[in-house]
Amino acid sequence: MTSTSRMRAEIGEQPDALRRTIDALLPRMAEVGLLARETRQVLFIARGSSDNAAMYGRYLVESHAGRLATMAAPSIATTYRSRLDLSGVLAVAISQSGKTEEIVETLDWAAACGARTVAVTNGAGSPLAEAAEVALITEAGDEIAVPATKTYTTQLAALSVLGLGLGADVEPGDLRRVPDEVARMVELTEASAELPAIVEELAAVPGAVVSGRGIAFGTALELALKIKEACYLHAMGLSYADLLHGPIAVVDDQTPAILVAADSGPTLPGTIALAERVRGAGARAYGIGGGTGLERACSRALPGPALPEWVAPLGLIVAGQLLVEALARRLGVDPDVPRGLNKVTQTG
Repeated sequence: MTSTSRMRAEIGEQPDALRRTIDALLPRMAEVGLLARETRQVLFIARGSSDNAAMYGRYLVESHAGRLATMAAPSIATTYRSRLDLSGVLAVAISQSGKTEEIVETLDWAAACGARTVAVTNGAGSPLAEAAEVALITEAGDEIAVPATKTYTTQLAALSVLGLGLGADVEPGDLRRVPDEVARMVELTEASAELPAIVEELAAVPGAVVSGRGIAFGTALELALKIKEACYLHAMGLSYADLLHGPIAVVDDQTPAILVAADSGPTLPGTIALAERVRGAGARAYGIGGGTGLERACSRALPGPALPEWVAPLGLIVAGQLLVEALARRLGVDPDVPRGLNKVTQTG
């Protein structure tokens, strides 16, 4: 196996992909706002990594735009074929390719039930883009490696624009800072002496718990998914609130915890307290972000982005991606082509 991978190359392409996406989509904030004017709540439709991006969108919309946001169960549309009253709902379907039939069918169903519709996809001209009233096309370019990297972060950028269009009480200029900060994150993470140390320690255990809360929760879910699909290790993504309600018992010397948090925000103190509890139980805690407070509380830590909480996930996941890519190669796994996976997944 070579010392580099296509996944690593695409991680490095994220600053440019994000810059293109933000430049293309920020001017469309008003268009999103006009479409959503007659709606009260948001329904996110997605699977896989896109579902983790949707979790970020949900927390952003609820915490900063003052709208109820929920995650759709596509089987209600595609298997049960139920009819719901979705008047007053903005349905947001997310798919990297825009070709996943289940997601397209569910968006069509939402429209037939009275929802207004938005698509977030990297597939210009795709069935999903054609099905939506407004299509927010990301500018990730071709992504060859199966694990989503730049398509995922550009989805987060598109959902940031969605939040702004819905009136989120945040500073749009923060989003403009993201590409440069992601470039800095790549350099910082790869230069960190902690990265190879964490890789070696994770290579010796069968799995890990990955935890975050609030706006960082989607990052925890996405990192856990990447560990499973690219490294073949058991990884459980949990909110730290859910982790404390029982599953904390699985954390031990063979099951460390990876904790993700922005450098500021209301969930940071709880994340630090969780790190202290994990270490107090004799297990290792690895931090990503969380500033000096989380770094001190953890066994080892990787730096996070110098970004406010609402856009921090666009940088936090980059350290996680680099960790996964290095861990996969350490385990002798080709991260570009995980077994049993294809770039476009179709579900019945």
